[in-house]
Amino acid sequence: MLCGVVKSFLVSLSRRKPLEPDGEESTFDRCLTTLDLVALGVGSTLGAGVYVLSGEVARDTAGPSIIISFFIAALASIFAGLCYAEFGARVPKTGSAYLYSYVTVGELLAFITGWNLLLSYVIGTSSVALAWSGTFDDLIGGHISKFFEENAPMGLPGLAPYPDVFAAALIVLLSGLLAFGVKESTTINKIFTAINILVLVFVTISGFIKGNISNWQISEEDIINDTINANTTSATNQTSEFGVGGFFPYGFGGTVAGAATCFYAFVGFDCIATTGEEVKNPQKSVPVGIVASLLICFLAYFAVSAALTLMMPYYLLDEKSPLPAAFDYVGWGPARYAVAVGSLCALSTSLLGSMFPMPRVLFAMARDGLLFKALSKVTARGSPAIATISSGIVAAIMAVIFDLEALVEMMSIGTLFAYTLVAICILILRYQPSPGEDTGLQSKEPKSKLGLLMPPSSANSSTARRVTLLTIFSVAVVVALCILLTQGIDALANAEAWSVALVCIFAVILVVIVVIIARHPQNPTKASFMVPLLPALPLVSTLINVYLMVQLGGDTWVRYAIWMLVGLLIYFAYGIRNSVQRRRAKSNVQMVETVSSKTDNIIHEEKF
Repeated sequence: MLCGVVKSFLVSLSRRKPLEPDGEESTFDRCLTTLDLVALGVGSTLGAGVYVLSGEVARDTAGPSIIISFFIAALASIFAGLCYAEFGARVPKTGSAYLYSYVTVGELLAFITGWNLLLSYVIGTSSVALAWSGTFDDLIGGHISKFFEENAPMGLPGLAPYPDVFAAALIVLLSGLLAFGVKESTTINKIFTAINILVLVFVTISGFIKGNISNWQISEEDIINDTINANTTSATNQTSEFGVGGFFPYGFGGTVAGAATCFYAFVGFDCIATTGEEVKNPQKSVPVGIVASLLICFLAYFAVSAALTLMMPYYLLDEKSPLPAAFDYVGWGPARYAVAVGSLCALSTSLLGSMFPMPRVLFAMARDGLLFKALSKVTARGSPAIATISSGIVAAIMAVIFDLEALVEMMSIGTLFAYTLVAICILILRYQPSPGEDTGLQSKEPKSKLGLLMPPSSANSSTARRVTLLTIFSVAVVVALCILLTQGIDALANAEAWSVALVCIFAVILVVIVVIIARHPQNPTKASFMVPLLPALPLVSTLINVYLMVQLGGDTWVRYAIWMLVGLLIYFAYGIRNSVQRRRAKSNVQMVETVSSKTDNIIHEEKF
């Protein structure tokens, strides 16, 4: 009897949500176009980092080869973006990676994914609001920070130096705008994004006009002379600090290291995936929005970093304000005001991009019964108002109280975990049999001891199970390889036999798994967008994401474990008992009410 109870419990953790659940009706207003999604993705992704990150990475890590760093990072981001794009075409619903994992791998992992997304969105919103407040404060001479530091200092470990009330007020104000209506919010987002793009075009053109190609051909002697003239330390130290000059002053290794940092500059496009029930044609608009926004962001980062390194030598760049310093260097000092306007617009769109998906993930989890039901209410205007205001209040409190610098890396874990799970889910989903086609196939196909290498011609439950197990095994190999690459980097640099042998073994295992999975039949159902190069591309995306996660520090993982513990307590105390999918399995039909006004305001979901 105990075994039966345990089995029932484990089955409940892995129950999956159907693509078209009985009784679930959408109450969102389908009003967004492809242009709205592209603007949302660009605004969220192309934040203030474009005004800061280029200078920091070029000066200390990559030099002029930062343009190649951005290309590598964009390529890695595109891998994750393509997986999101196919899911957006197949599952045009609100919920992003949370929903994708729910329909593919099961309820518990879906909850963990959603909880991770909420973590990254809350911290992202608070940190961007603080950056907006700090930028504005700098423009007006630091009067806000001086006032609060003198009158309301906190000065406790882990807390902010002073309560940033301005940042909190900004979050609350934007929460009210988002709660009012999605169309109004995206219209404002398009305006700010357009201004940001115009400023970046101005920066790029200015850089190419005032730039000098010789700044990509600086010799080691030039660096020594400049650093000596600046009355710094010995030339030898400066040479080692700023590399050897040329296009690759820190070697190709520095370019790759810069790409790892630049990867985070492309985080944010996933907010598009939360709009599935608010887009007029989600099967087309969501994939196009994701891919187009990533391409636009890459062109912007590429152009700005090229202009920046052409305007002045990379080792003279200012890490905190590279563009104003570069304009001063070429004699265009007043251009700093255009940069300031663009920076505030970029922060505004980035803040909206962080806040926009947060209530939609909350709504999706509440609609499925995994979080509190009140969060699933939608106004007659088609906005999840309660979830929007609730998430805004939490983010505002964090912005007022906490020192978020130590928490920002936790945001990376949440995002990278979601990227990883989406890549795994797309691999599993593509090899699932079509509904109703898995009857009698196994008896018709000849059984063979070489079934792993000679699978049947069409997908069935046996082949799907085999691919799932191979995928899980490949993820375990990827994790082991990433840990080895991180912890044994010195041994690999010295070409020690054991480390090289282990890397080769893991690499061969991954190649063999890719070949075996590729021989299995895929689901014949076509979508408007499908990930190419399956199964290699999702596994490469998983490798990149896991490697970046392994790079994060131990303190970050401890904080993350505490956050996950809180989430699991909520799931096992509330979610597992109130799961709509659990009730649906018992009664077959469970009508899900998500509108907070009269029932005649319900907007029925369009069937595609």
